[in-house]
Amino acid sequence: MTEKKPPFHAEHVGSLLRPKELTAAFKDHRNGKITDDEFTVVQDDAIRDVIKLQEDVGLELVTDGEFRRPSYWARFVELVDGLAVREASFKFHDDHGHEVDFTAPHVDGPVRRTRSVAGDEYAFSRSVTSKTPKITLPSPPSMHFWRLGVGIDEGLYDNDQAFFDDLSKVYREEIAALAEAGCTYVQLDDVPIAMLCDPTVRAKAQEIGYDPEALMQAYVDLMNACVDDKPAGMTIGMHLCRGNFKGHYLSEGGYETVAELLFQGINVDAFFLEYDTPRAGDFEALKYVPDHKNVVLGLVSSKNAELEDTDALKARINDAARFVDLARLSLSPQCGFASTVAGNPVTVDDEKAKLAIIVDVARDVWG
Repeated sequence: MTEKKPPFHAEHVGSLLRPKELTAAFKDHRNGKITDDEFTVVQDDAIRDVIKLQEDVGLELVTDGEFRRPSYWARFVELVDGLAVREASFKFHDDHGHEVDFTAPHVDGPVRRTRSVAGDEYAFSRSVTSKTPKITLPSPPSMHFWRLGVGIDEGLYDNDQAFFDDLSKVYREEIAALAEAGCTYVQLDDVPIAMLCDPTVRAKAQEIGYDPEALMQAYVDLMNACVDDKPAGMTIGMHLCRGNFKGHYLSEGGYETVAELLFQGINVDAFFLEYDTPRAGDFEALKYVPDHKNVVLGLVSSKNAELEDTDALKARINDAARFVDLARLSLSPQCGFASTVAGNPVTVDDEKAKLAIIVDVARDVWG
């Protein structure tokens, strides 16, 4: 299956399970037991292996598995001036009501890009594969929503928009630098907008003092400020997720609440959408997707080991094709396999089997 431009019909979201040698190295590096150079050697070796895994299952894109990151957003916060980490105002939970606290980005200084965020990730991946490397970045709203109302130190910015102006400049500069290095595929990973589909989350935002509709419009404008002048030849995707931490999630609710503004308002090339559970609703919201945008259907779960039935996957793809032309659809897991170093409760063999079934189904459906 050969395709010339992303998104490919067989996709995955980005993060992959870290091998035990790498998880141990993260701990040893944090505790000062190994040097920066020793840590980099372990990361490089693990990335070579995980890129080969992706090539071997037949994918046309590869990522480095996010193997240089403690979590999908942590390295961005570490490398961008003015960002720090505090306790989030929301909690992860599961279907049994079990809750888990988490940390979130916080603004404690003027936000500036003074060094590359993902340039080294792209350069190394490009050097060890002939496939298309995809670079993932946490979405701009992810730097704001989880500490809504308390996420910016007092006196730094007059209002949220002033912060958004600085933040969007960071993204524009990073995307331009990636393009200059040869990167043609970037994905912005977002949870806040999917959370705004949840009535409970919207009610909490109102309690804090934010109008959910106005906040959604502000996030659309922020996203566009980051991507509207994207370099020629670059594909930018946006992944929407309801949270992915050791099998727990942050929200539920179909896309209908935000669909029209989301799909028609945000100027990205493709939407990666979580559709692996009934929490995401049905495909009718896809009727708002314009004809020039693609949809990657996250029908395969990265949260459990159960292998999806191929006929069921094909049937769901055909169902979605009632709203978006089949040629503009793709198949992927609903999220990464390891949004943090700890990873999801699946094995590498499970991960390989799920990626392989995506490739096989895509070959049957699209040729």
